[in-house]
Amino acid sequence: MHSYWLKQSSTKPLFPDIEWSRPEQRTLAGKLAIIGGNKLGFAAVNDTYNTSIQVGAGQIRAILPDTLKKTIPNNISDAVFIPSNSIGGFSKDALPELMAACEWANVCLVVGDTGRNSETAMALEKLVRTRQSHLVITRDALDLLKPVSQTVVEREKTTLVLSFAQLQKLFQTVYYPRILSFSMQLLQLVEALHKFTITYPVTIVTFHQGQLIVAHEGRVVSQDFTEPMHIWRGITAARAASYLLWNPTKPLEAIATSFMI
Repeated sequence: MHSYWLKQSSTKPLFPDIEWSRPEQRTLAGKLAIIGGNKLGFAAVNDTYNTSIQVGAGQIRAILPDTLKKTIPNNISDAVFIPSNSIGGFSKDALPELMAACEWANVCLVVGDTGRNSETAMALEKLVRTRQSHLVITRDALDLLKPVSQTVVEREKTTLVLSFAQLQKLFQTVYYPRILSFSMQLLQLVEALHKFTITYPVTIVTFHQGQLIVAHEGRVVSQDFTEPMHIWRGITAARAASYLLWNPTKPLEAIATSFMI
């Protein structure tokens, strides 16, 4: 066993202090902004909003295009509607309000469902380049940000929650000299993530061979996991973002503990 690879039981956390340090009062549990949605869908925003409440995030604010004003459900009690473009995603005019949302929040969760359009891509790219708050990026938001993948992986305070296929594309896009395959052994992936997160400051969360994996600064934690669809629905990212609220300097420990369901 490599010293940088830790295996967590699904019933016993490796870092129990993380769970014990959870704030009892929501007012002390941090501020989370969830960015996503377009006129054709907001399921991921809804799932992540509900998950963040269940996990114990403090203040939660959904940042949505204004085309959703009449369709957003009542359970999303704190929503900010910002300018949309002609196809229902965020417009370039939404950038100041996206910036303000991430200035307000301790963690910004970019959850996707934003549609594939250049205006939204430009707004999110600017967000990645200029904001200093912690960003958790997942689902199709990662695909939209593919042209600036190098900037994303070089950015401090960044967590990517990806499918294995998205991780493959990321390695290819930043020309990282390691080929990932679905048939590779878990140990091989752990070694690749160990080296990748020594090279870049980004935190990586992915799923492979029945294991949910988090890697940061060369250390890797894996755990048995039976709900891979939670990654694509945004639930895994929402849990990670919530735990980062009260453990911003310990992303590996926080996110590994968030795996405990």
